[in-house]
Amino acid sequence: MILIISRRGDGAVERVLTALRRRGARPVGPVGDADTTADGPGTPVLWWDTGDFPGRSRITASFTGGERRLLLDTGAETIDLSRITAVWRSRPSAPSAAGSVTEPSHRAHVDRQAEFMLDGVWSLLPARWLPGRRADERRAHNKIFHMARAIDLGFSVPDTVYTNDPEELAGAYESAERLVAKQITAEPFQVDGAEHRAFTTVVTRRHLTSRHRVRHEPVILQPYVPKAVELRVIVVGARVFAAEIDVSASRTARDDWRHYDNDRVRYGVHELPAEVASRCARLVADVGLTYAALDFIVTPGGEYVFLELNSSGAWGFVELWTGLPVSDAIAGWLMDGGTP
Repeated sequence: MILIISRRGDGAVERVLTALRRRGARPVGPVGDADTTADGPGTPVLWWDTGDFPGRSRITASFTGGERRLLLDTGAETIDLSRITAVWRSRPSAPSAAGSVTEPSHRAHVDRQAEFMLDGVWSLLPARWLPGRRADERRAHNKIFHMARAIDLGFSVPDTVYTNDPEELAGAYESAERLVAKQITAEPFQVDGAEHRAFTTVVTRRHLTSRHRVRHEPVILQPYVPKAVELRVIVVGARVFAAEIDVSASRTARDDWRHYDNDRVRYGVHELPAEVASRCARLVADVGLTYAALDFIVTPGGEYVFLELNSSGAWGFVELWTGLPVSDAIAGWLMDGGTP
């Protein structure tokens, strides 16, 4: 049985479910047919939102009489979790207390208890994980960790400083022809009550006048790397897909393609050199994952410069704009580990 852990409405999951159906799998529960159960023909697939726990779902882990039981009751299905053979975590929701628990500190307490229980239950599943178990995923997602691994494997990497020392910012600015600053992790925050996100920023001399603010939050500093195109490389097990992103016609996305200026940005399939593709797969496996999205710049001279690895990086736009069969690769991995 396959378990997909993701929030409702995840378009990436919908794509993979379609690919799983083509391979003979059978969704059960809320996304399956109302009259099906996990005992019918075909590999059953359950899509479950962890935001339903503990408010709308029940989980039991018991150790009695020398036997272990791991049960998930979604309200529509009762699943023996020991039957799970593969798990895909696709940006899951945080646990959420029932609506009747209204006091904020009580809700926070319930959510922490629920998350602790989920971690314990997931650690006991005899299953393969995509992109990996949570501890492995969190470690691999850390830019400092995976950059060090990338350097060890021989990737070309820009001179990089992670710091909250204002004088390091001044020194990096003076030594680089152009300098960019990035967040350590791309977490949204609020400015004047509105959701905000920090994108890659070209550092100017004006920024140096307020460099003392760097002491409050660490940043990443790198020289600006000239680009012919940028790449998003998707690794699913041993399969490697590369999409090139040409932002040369977009002022908005010129320094950070995540602005998604799709009317002016060109997407296309990119043929990676075999050695680079092999190294990408090795890096993902080396950091303990089975899936990751890697970002590169290809310089005008043809050099492949590694920027970062994202353990939950988006791939839907890659498939949409290039036709690369990422969802089918994920479905294949969930069904049989990706073996041909």
